[in-house]
Amino acid sequence: MNHMICKGMKSLMFSMLFLACAESQAQGTLQDYNRAYALRHQFSADSVFHWARSTAWCDSSHVLHYQVATPKGKKYVSFDADKMEAKSYDSRQAMEKALGLKQHSAPKPQFGRHHERHWMEVDEENQAFPVPSPDGKMEAYIEGYNVVLHEVGKPYSVKRILTQDGTIGMYYSNRIQWSPDGSHLFVCKRIPVEKRYAYYVESSPADQLQPILHKQEYAKPGDTLPQHLPVIIDVKTGNKVEADPHLLENQYALEWMQWTPDSKEVTMEYNQRGHHLYQVLAMDAASGKLRTIVEERSDKFVNYARMWRQFVKDGKQLLWTSERDNWNHLYLYDVEKGKVVRQVTKGAWCLREVQRVDEAKSVVYFSASGVHPQEDPYLIHYYKIGMDGKNMVELTPGEGNHSAVFSYDYRYLVDTYSKVDQAPVTVLRDADTGKLLKTFESADISRLQQHGWVAPEVFVAKGRDGKTDMWGIIQRPTNFDPTKKYPVIEYIYAGPGDAYTPKSFLPYNWNMTSLAELGFIVVQLDGMGTAWRGKKFEEVCYKNLKDAGFPDRELWIKAAAKKYPYMDAERVGIFGASAGGQESTTAVLLHGDFYKAAYSSCGCHDNRMDKIWWNELWMSYPIDSSYVECSNVENAYKLERPLMLVVGELDDNVDPSSTYQVANALIKAGKDFELVVLPGVHHTMGELFGEHKRYDFFVKNLLGVCPPKWSDVKSR
Repeated sequence: MNHMICKGMKSLMFSMLFLACAESQAQGTLQDYNRAYALRHQFSADSVFHWARSTAWCDSSHVLHYQVATPKGKKYVSFDADKMEAKSYDSRQAMEKALGLKQHSAPKPQFGRHHERHWMEVDEENQAFPVPSPDGKMEAYIEGYNVVLHEVGKPYSVKRILTQDGTIGMYYSNRIQWSPDGSHLFVCKRIPVEKRYAYYVESSPADQLQPILHKQEYAKPGDTLPQHLPVIIDVKTGNKVEADPHLLENQYALEWMQWTPDSKEVTMEYNQRGHHLYQVLAMDAASGKLRTIVEERSDKFVNYARMWRQFVKDGKQLLWTSERDNWNHLYLYDVEKGKVVRQVTKGAWCLREVQRVDEAKSVVYFSASGVHPQEDPYLIHYYKIGMDGKNMVELTPGEGNHSAVFSYDYRYLVDTYSKVDQAPVTVLRDADTGKLLKTFESADISRLQQHGWVAPEVFVAKGRDGKTDMWGIIQRPTNFDPTKKYPVIEYIYAGPGDAYTPKSFLPYNWNMTSLAELGFIVVQLDGMGTAWRGKKFEEVCYKNLKDAGFPDRELWIKAAAKKYPYMDAERVGIFGASAGGQESTTAVLLHGDFYKAAYSSCGCHDNRMDKIWWNELWMSYPIDSSYVECSNVENAYKLERPLMLVVGELDDNVDPSSTYQVANALIKAGKDFELVVLPGVHHTMGELFGEHKRYDFFVKNLLGVCPPKWSDVKSR
């Protein structure tokens, strides 16, 4: 009893000390909470005047339209680029009527439960979908596991069975393709596999009292995948040729099948399991032999999700993107020879997306980042270049993150550009030269500034190698006082697969703005292991998702704190969702000397538990010890810092059991933590309830302040 009293008195004295300190600094107070929630409305997009939004071109015309907020309300504008004439309207309906646009209709109510195909479902390819021949006289389909031919107009009882070897364990796929001349059919024999399912209990459905058990197809790393064996059938004779299955072993996927215009070959893309080999293959219609057109190999990973292709010159040439020289660039291939004709784009920068290939003019339009060495390397600009690799023209000059919308014929483009600390500007440009034709809107942020809005600061510091710049942002509260000491909170999403720090103007950042207002400095950055800084930069993540760029992040925050002494690098918290949920938990498990508290939502805490495509791309196949080493479940016993785990019970992106297994491991290790389960919620940062929990969590654990009562906070 005496021990309990003594312990309680010590706790009280500790709390009083922190409360006194917090009082003097006025951080984490009721006023801070109310102001933080109020910023959602004060910093809305409608508080930014003359910001062109929803910009689009009318179909097959040179008339564009957009909407803006003005001090007098919303305005809708159309502009004829040929006539250089603008018209304004008081409502969307009036503009749509004047321009002959399709009117927006109110959504119809839905009744009952409807099954919608989930993005994780894999088609069995065994249903009969008749595929018509090029001349429309015949159709092919699957019946009884085999390919059947039927003459259009005759009874379906009159048919010709082209194959006899299809079985329940190896049947012909319904993805049938006729050759352009109608002489052959391309089809695959499909070897099906037993599917894995994830199960979820919806505890509190809106339309009934009793809970509902949901079942969802959900393949995970290491699971067996269906295989496809290509076959080409001569329609007249029924003779067939098959590709050598040994050349297509251990498929992750075989897809993008396409006949060549001359009907002599079928091209396809073969993605080998483990993602070390990716090929564009051609199958000869007469012999069934496979030849390689393009081959990508890597001892780490080939990022197939980033690849793009387009055949040109009647299928004789192929435009292809590749990271083979460390940077994502465009290559021109000779299809027949299977050799590179030329590298179209080159340099220490990354092609981001191909917009259009104009064969008539032999020009490619694309976006890219990193072309300007003096700029933030993530800022996107738009360019055109000849397919001969010459005459590259920048179409969107001016420092900023650009978003271009081209007219249907690529005569004009609307360019909206900004930075996190620079308000948006929208202009009209000549799509051939990039010449400025007209400035439509320059955003006015005076209303935001009246409410106290301050732009985040772009901050750069060297990474772990001592030479590579890491780019991030620093968000301060509106009542920032440089004489105070502020704990630092990092918002993390390290992917991989992309770069995630905002580069464009945001009046309100849901992950940073209000949280900073409680008395924190909130930061976000992209460390090694993320994209668009070259393949070697990204490959840090290979079989090593636990790295998450933490060596770079710690150096970056310490560099910022050295420059700004009001940033307290001894009180650093971290939060994130999904991959960020995994990474924020990893931070306190493996880097608890630096990160003092973590809020982690819907994390993929063990890569063996998460979806197959995401995890095998970065962690490879087969499953090995690297999966164990990166697992938060396996490392849970190392927890020594405050941790809040949040999960939606219906998360159909990351299996909720991934979070529950971390909780189980923590309980067995005797660790203290908080678990928040959100009924009826899917993949989430926590929604409004979780957001409030996150605010309270960091106020308690980094400020040492008792948060205000929820009933006193004006959170709506």
